[in-house]
Amino acid sequence: MKKFISLLPLLFVFSLSSAQNKFGNPEADPIQIQKTFSDWTAYNKKIMLSRDFTALDSQSKKISKKAFLNALTNEDFIPIRLKSVDSVYYYKLFKILPKSDTNIKATINQEAFEALKNYEMEGKPFPEFSFKDLDGNIVSNASMKGKIIVIKCWYIHCAACIKEFPQVNALVSKYKDRKDIVFISLTEDTPEQLKIFLARKPLSYSVIPDMKVYMIEKLDLNAFPTHFILDRNGVIKKVVSNYESLEVALDKESKL
Repeated sequence: MKKFISLLPLLFVFSLSSAQNKFGNPEADPIQIQKTFSDWTAYNKKIMLSRDFTALDSQSKKISKKAFLNALTNEDFIPIRLKSVDSVYYYKLFKILPKSDTNIKATINQEAFEALKNYEMEGKPFPEFSFKDLDGNIVSNASMKGKIIVIKCWYIHCAACIKEFPQVNALVSKYKDRKDIVFISLTEDTPEQLKIFLARKPLSYSVIPDMKVYMIEKLDLNAFPTHFILDRNGVIKKVVSNYESLEVALDKESKL
């Protein structure tokens, strides 16, 4: 009997450990990547908060994506991806260490705030629109009905927006035979500015000029680039901030 009782603490520890690790171990050491801001930045490039993922709290319990992003926005956590044998992404909350660079927390709070705002737009109808592109074509809710619409929001002096031009152009080429998928872009610049700029840096999307007021007032954007994917009914299916997340989301939507 004494031997049985002495084993109970070990069994408890084993059970707790199994519960903690059932979703996989962290792909990076949460302590090591917080040693310096550059260490965190190098790892953070792998984290895409706008993509689909299974969210876990600091105790490895499943929570909603909204709760996960809220915690990152308002509390002292960083997100770490867990190693997984399946194709599902698991992101878990880990506490920010007291001595960590304050820029780590500031960066996470801001990124999570933007990701949460984008996430809360998903499932809602895209605002009514009727635009004229640089070629004089009218693009509207009515003319795009029944199509999947990919929208890139950008402007000429946004370095990150321009850097992804080769990738988004390749995406247009990939879906060139899909007449049910349309690529348009909204930019705050004037037609004159755009014609000069696009002659040097071509963009395969249909380009809509003078959209600054619309993007601020209707879409409430303050971070660029921002990409929208609308379903065939004009409902926002995904809002992402980078090409990598866009590619994954469009692949999923194009197969529905």
